[in-house]
Amino acid sequence: MYVNHISIFKSIRLIILSSTLLMAFQTRSPHSPLLPIMLFICLSFTTAVPTHYAPSYACDTHKNPSLKKYAFCNTKLDIKTRVKDLVKRLTLQEKAGSIVSMTDSIPRLGIPSYGWWSEALHGVSDTGPSTWFNASVIPGATSFPQVILTAASFNESLFYSIGKVVSTEARAMYNTGVAGLTFWSPNVNIFRDPRWGRGQETPGEDPVLTSRYGSTYVRGLQEREDGDKERLKVGACCKHYTAYDLDNWTSVDRFHFNAIVTKQDLEDTYNPPFKSCVLDGNVASVMCSYNQVNGKPTCGDKELLQDTVRGEWKLNGYISSDCDSVEVMFRNQKYTKTPEEATADALNAGLDLNCGDSLKKFSASAVKKGLVKQSVVDRAVTNSFTTLMRLGFFDGNPSKQFYGKLGKKDVCAPAHQDLAREAARQGIVLLKNSVRSLPLRKHSIKSLAVIGPNANATRAMIGNYAGVPCKYTSPLKGLSDYVKTVYEEGCDVTCNSNAMFGKAKDAAAKADAVVLVVGSDLSIEAEAHDRTKIYLPGQQNLLVSEVAKAAKGPVILVIMSGGGMDVEFAKSDPKITSILWVGVPGQEGGGALADVVFGRHNPSGRLPMTWYPGSYTDLVPMTNTLMRPNPKMGLPGQTYRFYTGKTVFPFGFGLSYTSYVYKDIKAPKHVSIPLHRAHPCRSSKCNDIDAAVCHNLHFDVDVTVTNMGKKSGSHTVLLFSSPPMIYNAPQKELIDFKKVWLAPWQRTVVRFRVDVCKSLSVADENGIRKVALGPYVLQLGDLKHNVSLKV
Repeated sequence: MYVNHISIFKSIRLIILSSTLLMAFQTRSPHSPLLPIMLFICLSFTTAVPTHYAPSYACDTHKNPSLKKYAFCNTKLDIKTRVKDLVKRLTLQEKAGSIVSMTDSIPRLGIPSYGWWSEALHGVSDTGPSTWFNASVIPGATSFPQVILTAASFNESLFYSIGKVVSTEARAMYNTGVAGLTFWSPNVNIFRDPRWGRGQETPGEDPVLTSRYGSTYVRGLQEREDGDKERLKVGACCKHYTAYDLDNWTSVDRFHFNAIVTKQDLEDTYNPPFKSCVLDGNVASVMCSYNQVNGKPTCGDKELLQDTVRGEWKLNGYISSDCDSVEVMFRNQKYTKTPEEATADALNAGLDLNCGDSLKKFSASAVKKGLVKQSVVDRAVTNSFTTLMRLGFFDGNPSKQFYGKLGKKDVCAPAHQDLAREAARQGIVLLKNSVRSLPLRKHSIKSLAVIGPNANATRAMIGNYAGVPCKYTSPLKGLSDYVKTVYEEGCDVTCNSNAMFGKAKDAAAKADAVVLVVGSDLSIEAEAHDRTKIYLPGQQNLLVSEVAKAAKGPVILVIMSGGGMDVEFAKSDPKITSILWVGVPGQEGGGALADVVFGRHNPSGRLPMTWYPGSYTDLVPMTNTLMRPNPKMGLPGQTYRFYTGKTVFPFGFGLSYTSYVYKDIKAPKHVSIPLHRAHPCRSSKCNDIDAAVCHNLHFDVDVTVTNMGKKSGSHTVLLFSSPPMIYNAPQKELIDFKKVWLAPWQRTVVRFRVDVCKSLSVADENGIRKVALGPYVLQLGDLKHNVSLKV
């Protein structure tokens, strides 16, 4: 089914990638992070493009009636029986060829090749070789805001709605033959360090927010509208497991990075989002990462994969490698002496599918050499094929199945694009608004100067792992739809020259107001490209200050970035009246920005990560994966849960065009934990108890929230807890959040149900969850409430 017909778009991409690969080889650097991934992508492009646009599926009994004799093609049988029948019919080499990202076809059984690698991080993407766009079939898909901005909405219903739309467009594209059914998204790594180029892909630095985003988005992708719990709409994948938060920083790259992580940090920081993906989201896949953790490659770590993901969390799906982590174990990390040993280590650790071709090339020889049992290969094949069975890949023509009517009309639908604009609006964070300069009044603005390297941004708005958007609404376009604008770039995003500053200052001096759109793009922060500094790039600071000084009216500074920036200079500059962070806002980013600037939307976003001062990068090396502060080493801790230094803006910060007042916290002052009579803490004093012995114990926290302003708006209520200082517990941590909508002067009561054993437990040094006994401080806005736990 797959021959050498390649669309013009993919041909251009192949040329670019091939050139990049050639340049990487010409550097003769064995540490180049581009080599393995570029090689694999280039090879994938030459083998994964169909002659005609039709979906790939097995068990086509209409064209080949003889397939009816196979039990694995009998849709009346249960999936377990069908998979068992299929696996027993395969040769060892056919099995090996079925557990790689581009599988071998098995013509004798009517099974075509299948491409596992598609992406849907914030819209269907053509980053993976199994999905592409074509002007005559599917020219583009809805590009939602990059995850970091969507997470800033703190709105679970929004996370779910986006997942539903993305899976609908994905199914429609599968039906037209330009996408697969398995999508290696979302990225639920903790955004530990602001320099990480892939932080934009994540829901931020907090384990609770990241867990809730990951599990909710997964459910949006996977859950079917007919309510069938066994079947999947599409297959999601939570990546990259675990402690993966460095790509290419100074002399260290992800292939050679060994993350030194305590059991405590694994339990309370790095692993919770993956655990939630499996337990709460029922995700179809977990992907292990490139890096090592405590000297062992994650894709070859039985304790991480087989014992934890499969054993403890009961994953109902497959474990995949990153591309090509198995080869990296052998070639880059020198963890094994032969590729067969790397293959065996990965399979024995619990790996089921290899992005790449190592398992195809070396599984059979590893079995013959006694390095791995064939039953282990059978397990991998079973887990992988079970997922495809749940997706309907073995049920014949998809046009006859539940989602068979979806097609081109269901991609880039107007409602989908409206949701993309709404998602960007909900995520935008208002960081400063002196003298209430925002919102601007449309009728009082005769001319608006739109200035800056991202003022007319398009590609910069969609970030990493983005496909071809339905359209672009740049900031300039969005603002121009409201008022007359004058545009000056000022400088490009690197801002190495001030030659165009003069025109920008002249425009600002003549306009009634200025919107300055600065920040970064994929040349500054991206996969395989971490930052070394967290200031605005180049001379952007100078551009901002000079334009602000020249302006006669209010100056609204807009920062488009994935990570935080040290903009203390702008925060303290009285001429800069407002600051907005718009993240990486997706195809409708400019329209969403304009809606906020002119008051059509009341901003309600909150920062999902800490904005540190620039000096942070001098204190903390990116290679330090220990979360707790270490005063002896001069380390201030990482993320708001442990960081002890000053911030530019803290986690959870966000202003509004109205004010919300909290009153009357109602919660118990004392909570008793019932214990069995024989428990030792009944007769002797204890500082804590194992969380495992504490079940179904809850209490309610109520708070009254009132909108005291003249504008309606949404508002996120964040519930924090500060536990007793035991086991180096977090100084403060988010335990729940809710989003409410309030009209002017409207009041509502927001209720949180606190699970004592889950939400108030802390991890000890061995990674065991404990419930500390003693005083806790619950915080809602400026209000604090003390509650004491006892037995």
